[in-house]
Amino acid sequence: MSTAILYDGTAMLGRHLQRVRNAPAIPILTQTMPVVFLLFFGYVFGSALAMPGSDYRAFLVPGMLVATAANGLMTGMFGAAQDAHRGVMDRFRALPMSRAAVPVGQAVGDLLTAAVGLVPLVLVGLAMGWRIDGGLPGALGAFGLLLLFRFATTWVGILLGLASQSEEAAGQLGSATFMLPLLSNAYIPTDGMPGWVRTLAEWNPISAVATAVRELFGNAPVPHGAAWPVTHPVAGSLVWCAVLLAVSVPLAVRRCARGGR
Repeated sequence: MSTAILYDGTAMLGRHLQRVRNAPAIPILTQTMPVVFLLFFGYVFGSALAMPGSDYRAFLVPGMLVATAANGLMTGMFGAAQDAHRGVMDRFRALPMSRAAVPVGQAVGDLLTAAVGLVPLVLVGLAMGWRIDGGLPGALGAFGLLLLFRFATTWVGILLGLASQSEEAAGQLGSATFMLPLLSNAYIPTDGMPGWVRTLAEWNPISAVATAVRELFGNAPVPHGAAWPVTHPVAGSLVWCAVLLAVSVPLAVRRCARGGR
């Protein structure tokens, strides 16, 4: 079974990369918009949102990297919904192939695309004055955590795309995911938020990952008095990723195998 998943998953990976090459609009949009937002927040809102005793751009760039990783929700939904509602999944289901191959190929392909897409965002951040102050091991850990979070959110997106009623519904839901980074500490600290909003923001997985990435990059200390995932950001991020994968992977594979939109 593992050999079949590897062989068929590799074939589906090639298919996904070919699809990205032939229809690059969504990958380009999801990779260029964070750069636009980074420039907009960094230069237009930078002075107004500056935090006492710290550089806002040093705070912003890691948060934007995490918000970009969370875009796996959107790309996962779009790709899975297209396959499910255009009959592609039914044709694959009729072939003698591993039922996990299609979502595995999509998730790994999206991960590779996202890894390449992080490069321009990092370069723009460096050009804006952001620096990695945590050393090489911390930087490698931060990038590894970003990719793990992207992988987890992509699987959640695949599950939601397969469960969607139509491509249009998946598109609307995917577009609404841009609100998730706003309800987190990706762009601003949570200590100035109202009580219940702060609680929601600090239990948002994006907040834990953003805090962990800032700590690993050496850009900002871990805040005190926050919820557990934020005060223990690396552990909290790993727990969130494990939970998302444990829930979404088996459900998405089962959905692919059984169909039944």
